[in-house]
Amino acid sequence: MKTLLHICCAPCANQPIEVLRTDKIEVTGFWYNPNIHPFTEYRSRRNCLREYAQTIELPVIERDDYGLRPFVREVAENIEGRCVKCYEMRLFETARQAAEGGFDSFTSSLFISPYQNHELMREVAERAAKEYGVEFLYRDFRPYFKDGQNFAREHGFYMQKYCGCVFSEQERYLKKTKIIP
Repeated sequence: MKTLLHICCAPCANQPIEVLRTDKIEVTGFWYNPNIHPFTEYRSRRNCLREYAQTIELPVIERDDYGLRPFVREVAENIEGRCVKCYEMRLFETARQAAEGGFDSFTSSLFISPYQNHELMREVAERAAKEYGVEFLYRDFRPYFKDGQNFAREHGFYMQKYCGCVFSEQERYLKKTKIIP
């Protein structure tokens, strides 16, 4: 089985890659993250993935466009409900790439995070699979989260401090300083 794995970052991807490969699934990574801001954060995550992928001989398809304006346009009307739009942007594009690239299925490293809304991501991915006629391979990678974080630290990966969007970065800052908007 050939699977296209959407990758948000190398720290979240290392364990899903290992699990899928252990299950004899041929994995190709897919970098598409228009939500990540600022550009320096985007570049740090992308470059870390590039370096890691090379060391493990993981082919990666990059849709390498820094998408500040499209992302903000998508979420502007409902910043508090932005996550669904973010999931839609990334998972629908992953499904499209999987279908066009002849993959049997697709999934995402986002499913390792205990901080993401798994039911919402799963629902979005299932809609994307239906629209593009490609299987969504659901795996709950959360049990591997700590192992993945430890692996990333041991290997000197760039470790981000927030989900990725400018709004999550603001929330991180506000929580840190205990300022309420």
